[in-house]
Amino acid sequence: MTSTPPSHAVIGAGIAGLACARALADAGHDVTVFDKGRGPGGRMSSRRLEDGAIELGAQSFRAAHPAFREQVAAWVQAGVAAPWPDALWRLEAGRAARRADGHPRYTGTPRMSAVTRQLARGLPLHTGTRIVSLARAGDDWRLIDERGTTHGPFATVSLALPAPQAEGLIAPHAPELASECRQVPQRACWAAWARLEAPLTLPGAEADWPLLQFDAGPLKRVVRHRTKPGRGDAPELITLLADLDWSERRLEDAPDAVAVDLLGTLNDALETLRPAASLPAVQARGAHRWRYAEPGAVAPGHDHRLTDAGLALCGDGWRGGRIEDAWLSGHHLGEALCHRHPLPDHGDFPT
Repeated sequence: MTSTPPSHAVIGAGIAGLACARALADAGHDVTVFDKGRGPGGRMSSRRLEDGAIELGAQSFRAAHPAFREQVAAWVQAGVAAPWPDALWRLEAGRAARRADGHPRYTGTPRMSAVTRQLARGLPLHTGTRIVSLARAGDDWRLIDERGTTHGPFATVSLALPAPQAEGLIAPHAPELASECRQVPQRACWAAWARLEAPLTLPGAEADWPLLQFDAGPLKRVVRHRTKPGRGDAPELITLLADLDWSERRLEDAPDAVAVDLLGTLNDALETLRPAASLPAVQARGAHRWRYAEPGAVAPGHDHRLTDAGLALCGDGWRGGRIEDAWLSGHHLGEALCHRHPLPDHGDFPT
């Protein structure tokens, strides 16, 4: 007599949710992923413009943990990731200074979303589906979306969402987890973008300089997308990531006003250089607000949460703000679920 293998739901198709789902699927488990967006990726998603693609969230990632290094090596071999950048630049005392810390960094190729789309390959994925409530029926869970459609049953539900979003879904069922969510605040960030008429030059730097860091002020960093691997002869598209404190003061501003101010800040900084430089003509611009850009604090203890009833939490707020942290949190949760629900005749998840 055989039993039906348990089915698992993951809410959130960012890097943490996909890592969790991938660990389950690779071990032979039935898993379904839900996301309110048009595609997988979360903050690793890419935006397509008329003549190129840009990233408005994560731009690159490092790999320190052995498990994540192994994963990144597989992405590189598959052609969806490549080393970038080998150094960054800072403005110091009126000049551009090159800085390299010796830690390899990687980006998705030909765009960051290639990484998450590869993780999502073969997974049942419901995009454009906002889950608004959970329902418990016996030992099973059901998910209700904003259109009133019920999904399930599932043995477990893993929420790979920013803690403030996860809190509302789990509060009726796991008050203790909801309380933990309230201890993980999330910071907001504005990200502007622009298409420039000509290449953005930086006196004292090589022509293909990739990334400019700022130590203070409204701007945090400026990224040149044409320097990323796989972009070919792309136009001069730049992303301007704002300082978090500045972003939160300007949280409700109009996107175009934010873009204008950040571009103005960049131009002012270029004019202070010796010799002075200026921003090329802007052909198009815009901005995106990340209300939950990164954790303001990290919860103590394990890098995920899993209750006896099968409710679980993972993501950067449970481990750290890096892409590596989010992946590890989701991956470790996926392993824990496999140990909790071993498949018939398969034993436990391999260690």
